[in-house]
Amino acid sequence: MSADHHSHAHGDLPSLPGGRRVTLFLLVPAVLLTILGMLLLWPRDTPAVTDGATGPVMTTGEVVSVARVQCPPVPAGDTPEENCGTVTVRLDSGEVITTDVPTGPGAPEVDTGDDLTLMALNDEAGAVSYAITDHQRGTELWMLGAVFALAVIAFGRWRGLTALAGLVVTFGILLWFIVPAILDGRSPVLVAVVGAAAIMLIVLYLTHGLSITTSIAVAGTLASLAITAVLAAVSTAAVHLTGVADETSNFLTITHGDVNMQGLLLAGIVIGSLGVLDDVTVTQSATVTELALANPAYGFRRLYGAATRIGRAHIASVINTIVLAYAGASLPLMLLFAAGNTPVGEVLTTQLIAQELVRSAVGTIGLVAAVPITTALAAWMAARRHRPEAPDAPDASGKASGRASGKAKHRERPAEDPWTAFVER
Repeated sequence: MSADHHSHAHGDLPSLPGGRRVTLFLLVPAVLLTILGMLLLWPRDTPAVTDGATGPVMTTGEVVSVARVQCPPVPAGDTPEENCGTVTVRLDSGEVITTDVPTGPGAPEVDTGDDLTLMALNDEAGAVSYAITDHQRGTELWMLGAVFALAVIAFGRWRGLTALAGLVVTFGILLWFIVPAILDGRSPVLVAVVGAAAIMLIVLYLTHGLSITTSIAVAGTLASLAITAVLAAVSTAAVHLTGVADETSNFLTITHGDVNMQGLLLAGIVIGSLGVLDDVTVTQSATVTELALANPAYGFRRLYGAATRIGRAHIASVINTIVLAYAGASLPLMLLFAAGNTPVGEVLTTQLIAQELVRSAVGTIGLVAAVPITTALAAWMAARRHRPEAPDAPDASGKASGRASGKAKHRERPAEDPWTAFVER
């Protein structure tokens, strides 16, 4: 097997001298601007931490026994209690205490052997009592996370492992840059855009390899993120959204009044859009690459048209996914409005529902814009890199010389990028 044949592998377009220059032209400025943005927006002051002694003291323990009794009668018209009795709990400190069975909407159902979280309460006389607040579920979540990781690695192999590494990077940037920077008073929109760019640059190249195909997806994602941020700013201002629409945002306003809540809403739209944007842009870039490899004679127009038709089908399903995701998150609120016979027009114009509608609409427009932008970039690059060479003059039998056919064979597979080849194995 010739050395030239070893230079062809699955995953990218054939290498040309200008290809790597295009990659560097896209990658280097994006990386430098992202690093500069993170340095300028990095939180300088650690948000003040509330002294734990001034708040409720939480402890954990295991249920030893549950003694249930019949609930006492209540006056007519009042809602009767369903769970009555006492729970004996052995605290992690070794102390055994007795407390009431938790009651009320959403109260945890306890049984012998359950691991619980309890709140210590002090009365005026200084006596300590305990109230059950929730179950401990750390072990179960760790087990679910392990099953999730094993499933991803079993199916995706090294690519699955890099995807998990990208997930770790995403959470790291969210927890150590985006959230602290917003709490430190930085512009939520700028923090979200810079943080989203950092996540995208690291995760896309880590997962899909350092290649022209990935670079085109990066360029399309950056352009679509900018469009999404502008549309989100215009839409929230036009609809007069304040970003304070539920108990969580109200509590955040009270405890951290210096946080720009409207900016926080914009930041949430930008970050939420990124998760679907990279899916669309990577798919479109890879689609054009595979079409160009399967049909080397295709020019820009035919590549763009074929890939756009695939993009339309993808967008149609993604739009439904986005709307269903937001509808599922808002389902309890929708049921509450429906139970109160609230008119549909009034339900849709409430700030909480309107906020989700704006989030869905802006995110969808960003996705729609990502398809033609990424497809056009990928088709332009593929058309340049797949320009057909002039065939050799036919011989006496009317057949082209073997040199031309040899070149065609060597164009069947693209140049191998070491990182791409590694994650493919």
